[in-house]
Amino acid sequence: MVARVQTVAYAGIEVVPVEVQVSLAGGLARFNIVGLPDKAVGESRERVRAALAAMALALPPKRITVNLAPASLAKEGSHFDLPIAVGLLVALGVIPEDEIASYTVLGELGLDGSIAAVPGVLPAALAAAAAERGIVCPAANGPEAPWAGPIDVVAAPHLLSIINHFKGTQVLPAPARRLAPSPPAWPDLRDIRGQETAKRALEIAAAGGHHLLMCGPPGAGKSMLAQRLPGILPPLDAAETLEVSMIQSVAGVLKDGTLARTRPYRDPHHSASLPALVGGGARAKPGEITLAHRGVLFLDELPEFQRSVLDSLRQPLETGTVTVARANAHVTYPAQVQLIAAMNPCRCGHLGDPARSCSRAPACAADYQARLSGPMLDRIDLHIEVPPVPAADLALAPAGEASAVVAARVAEARARQAERAHHEGAPPRIRTNAQADGELLARIAAPDTDGRTLLAQAAERLGLSARGYHRVLRVARTIADLEGADAVRRVHIAEALGYRRAAVIGQR
Repeated sequence: MVARVQTVAYAGIEVVPVEVQVSLAGGLARFNIVGLPDKAVGESRERVRAALAAMALALPPKRITVNLAPASLAKEGSHFDLPIAVGLLVALGVIPEDEIASYTVLGELGLDGSIAAVPGVLPAALAAAAAERGIVCPAANGPEAPWAGPIDVVAAPHLLSIINHFKGTQVLPAPARRLAPSPPAWPDLRDIRGQETAKRALEIAAAGGHHLLMCGPPGAGKSMLAQRLPGILPPLDAAETLEVSMIQSVAGVLKDGTLARTRPYRDPHHSASLPALVGGGARAKPGEITLAHRGVLFLDELPEFQRSVLDSLRQPLETGTVTVARANAHVTYPAQVQLIAAMNPCRCGHLGDPARSCSRAPACAADYQARLSGPMLDRIDLHIEVPPVPAADLALAPAGEASAVVAARVAEARARQAERAHHEGAPPRIRTNAQADGELLARIAAPDTDGRTLLAQAAERLGLSARGYHRVLRVARTIADLEGADAVRRVHIAEALGYRRAAVIGQR
């Protein structure tokens, strides 16, 4: 007899069905796991053996073979513990096979039979719902599984409770959906003195989903501005919440099985490696750019990042996805992020400051900024200088707009973009002006005659690339949306051109 239990493997956030086949045969007593298991899966036999022994169940003196089919797919992770144990219990006649046949099973076993949380329960539950199956998972992951829809969820704290549930002597209650608690309020824009130009650029970036680069001396407020961006972004809608939570579930950072409620904000240190930022490693795990999907990726001290790390972001920023290619894995993750970067104008940070003059200007600035490649900078829509704030302004009472006021304008602008994209028949993934391209961009951002003339002259004088030309149009369309204008006019083009990068920032 061969007992069969269904479980899953992961390829990024995609779920691949796996069948656990358990055979008890005569011969020398052995316990083998085959089907390309990694070390964690290979160690399952010791955890399973100990968990069964903790319940006074001994493995029979037979040749036990566990096959993870398809055998050509590499199996990784400790979530195979529970389906292997359940498969053994079915083969031993402890659990009826017909009772477990309609469930997908995953979980990690402790030596005492307890079931520990594992990553990836939410995407596994969504795949189970699509196949009209139930799911057996750890109790700690129970609250995330019901979000997949009306499926039967068995969230078990212990292996013994699974036995009792499927034998009918105990009924495990269905877990309730759970949302993450409301986070503390983001810092308010009112806290920032001065920097009206930077605040305006931040509002445009939020309204259109544009990438932003801030350049200024230390202490000018670049990090403060970036930290206030999430506070003016619209909240996640239902589809975005599910996307973000699936990524966090696979990465193992979804806390207590609760779905995320806020847009991600990731700010990795400039010493981050390439696999840490774009994903990779032995198991091709998601990187910071994927963990920031539908949110903000803030890179402070941008030139201090390794050149190869920054250049690896070029393709994901353009396509909204990142593909991690390894010898044993080829995985694609979503990476629809809003990049906010900050940098000093030169290594000492005081280029153009008469009180603290840079002794090597302008060579110091040119060398420092040359660490950033042209193609990388060309993908950033808004380039602004953030000058130091005079001490007299710091002593003044807050006079700027609150984040809630700016957020209301941003929400209105994004609603216009979503309605326009729907009216134009754009794919559902197109939600902001920053994502518009091709014929759609030509239709929604066509400037008037004066605006077209100005853009043509500026493109020739500034040497704009085709990408830069289209990014100016996207920014101009967002500026018009904030104003509530139907057409892109010359004034909108002029402001958008003002955010293109000069040859050496700080030397305009």
